[in-house]
Amino acid sequence: MKPYRTSAGRHHPLGATVSDEGVNFSLFSRSATAVELLLFDRFDRPAPQQVIRLDSRHHRTYGYWHVFVHGAAEGLIYGYRVHGPWAPEQGHRFNPAKLLLDPYARGIVRHDGRAHRDAMGAQDNVATAMKSLVVDLRRFDWQGVERPRIDPSTRVIYEMHVRGFTRHPSSGVAHPGTFDGLVERIPYLVELGITTVELLPVFQFDEHDIDFVDPTTGKALRNFWGYDPIGFFSPHRGYYIENWEHMRYLTGFRDLVRELHRAGLEVVLDVVFNHTAEGGEDGPTLSFRGIENAVYYLGEPGRPQTYANYSGVGNTLNCNHPIVRRMILDCLRYWAVDMRVDGFRFDLASILSRDESGQPMHNPPLPWEIEADPALQETLLVAEAWDAGGLYQVGGFPGERWSEWNGKFRDDVRRFLRGDEDMAGAVAARMLGSPDLYERHGRVPQQCINFVTCHDGFTLGDLVSYERKHNEANGEDGRDGSDHEHSANYGVEGPTDDPAIEALRNRQVKNFLALLLLAQGTPMVLAGDELRRTQRGNNNAYCQDNEVSWIDWGLRERHADIQRFTRLMIAFRRAHPGLRRTKYLLGYEAPASADPPGYTRVRWHGTALDRPDWSRESHTLAYTLTRSQDDQALHVIVNAWERALRFDVPRPEAGLEWHRAIDTSRASPDDIGEPDAEGRVETRVEGHEVVAQGRSVVVLVQR
Repeated sequence: MKPYRTSAGRHHPLGATVSDEGVNFSLFSRSATAVELLLFDRFDRPAPQQVIRLDSRHHRTYGYWHVFVHGAAEGLIYGYRVHGPWAPEQGHRFNPAKLLLDPYARGIVRHDGRAHRDAMGAQDNVATAMKSLVVDLRRFDWQGVERPRIDPSTRVIYEMHVRGFTRHPSSGVAHPGTFDGLVERIPYLVELGITTVELLPVFQFDEHDIDFVDPTTGKALRNFWGYDPIGFFSPHRGYYIENWEHMRYLTGFRDLVRELHRAGLEVVLDVVFNHTAEGGEDGPTLSFRGIENAVYYLGEPGRPQTYANYSGVGNTLNCNHPIVRRMILDCLRYWAVDMRVDGFRFDLASILSRDESGQPMHNPPLPWEIEADPALQETLLVAEAWDAGGLYQVGGFPGERWSEWNGKFRDDVRRFLRGDEDMAGAVAARMLGSPDLYERHGRVPQQCINFVTCHDGFTLGDLVSYERKHNEANGEDGRDGSDHEHSANYGVEGPTDDPAIEALRNRQVKNFLALLLLAQGTPMVLAGDELRRTQRGNNNAYCQDNEVSWIDWGLRERHADIQRFTRLMIAFRRAHPGLRRTKYLLGYEAPASADPPGYTRVRWHGTALDRPDWSRESHTLAYTLTRSQDDQALHVIVNAWERALRFDVPRPEAGLEWHRAIDTSRASPDDIGEPDAEGRVETRVEGHEVVAQGRSVVVLVQR
């Protein structure tokens, strides 16, 4: 490679910026004494083709080191060596023997076990290190496809893992486990009826940062979920097909976004800004640690040599430092504007509200800046409103526009359907969109993200099949994963051929799906739950890149009734505006003449009309969503008791009658009707009663 001519360049924007004349490089390192830019013509070269030493007199502005490389272009591979003090007691961990990734790199190449191992310790690692890639963002054809405009009241989120969705041999796609493979499965998503795909982390992460071995097989484990990012601006290399041009132009990821948009589906990214893959004090030096450790990471108060660990995985990003805030905002704008994603779910988002000493702030700047940023005004912002340091902010995450994962919905509904006592009142609030948590803060129901399962914990199939976690394959002696799943196995731990137990488990799966999709708020379904996917009792499959985590598409035939029920429940929700109001429901006692358009009233019952049972021993819930200007009346009955119970049904209005739309106790296809084909309810004329079988959900529609 012929040496490039260089000039001083500019200190902004950060990262590698392509122009017709060359590439401008800019890196922030306030405490560095010298910086070298290393250029490579291939990712597997053992040595750089050119080393550009940046002179602080000509190549430094404030804390930014910069250079313009004339004639350079997309596809150039590079990395940094950063010189400075090794003084952990002052927060500094400079090591010029390490080749470092650009925090703003749009692409990252070379990623294997050696890259991780050689980043440990003090030795030189230039030959094996991960390296940054220059990407020209101007080179992509969006083909005129526009973003979908999803009405928030109709949003149904589907949480999925890019690799796990198509990696199983049964997926039948040409490129399993990749962005391209997911494109091939878009018709299935459209058929299911979801509106929004939420992708587990797609930022470049370190697959090789796990030291555990599966004791049942002896095989080394890999980071599968991706919650250990190392490149916030780069799509994960492992999700590309083996095609250099795809990675060079980022076409794999942008193809996926374009085709999801073409199908009318939103794309939301699960983003991890609370920590990085560099881990604790003994972790690898990959990027931030060797560039400006004292800025990027929180240290323990008074002990900067020790990382604060509010993330639970070794380190915590210093999110409210101005430089880190800038990086996070630049990153979000990049994915929203250049990559055209529609929203973000923030992992352990409560860390975003901690100050530089680790203390929660009343008005943390970062969450407010994110929601106020002009480039992010049309994006969905979802907070996982807690962290591993004990901060729990469900119902009170800072800001106004943020939605939240409602962990209380998950726990309360699980306990109620399992048969726990003293849950009826709590579940009533969850079915209304949790006004007890959100209404006083001025939130609307759609900001409440309801879910029963997510990637973290049991799948829905395992929730009704196991009473305890079975994480032996993770190699951590069962120490990992939650011990509070609120699950039940109904007689046998794990798989069974007992038809009665299987029938009950199937019914409970439908009950969970029914309550999720009947509740006010925004529902989120875990990918594969509609197929009763199992992880064999593993509730923390973060390291299981195998059939434990991959979706087996053969289940689509085996559990066709669950898949059908999920699809029709989503359609039922879409057909009834009364289930997805943008304002909290009115009480039944208020005068009906005062109802504004688009409002629904809720009338609470028990087994007897207008006599709800909020007692500790109650296992029932019944309510009527009254007829409104745009929807029929709906009557919902939930019998979480083991035995059948009779429930009074309100007299229908003149000229109307009740029809059974949903009954989870019935076998498919009688469990839920196709749209506009509900069967008439069999009631006793003299009593206007409906029998709800034990552990069932019944929904009536007044027509």
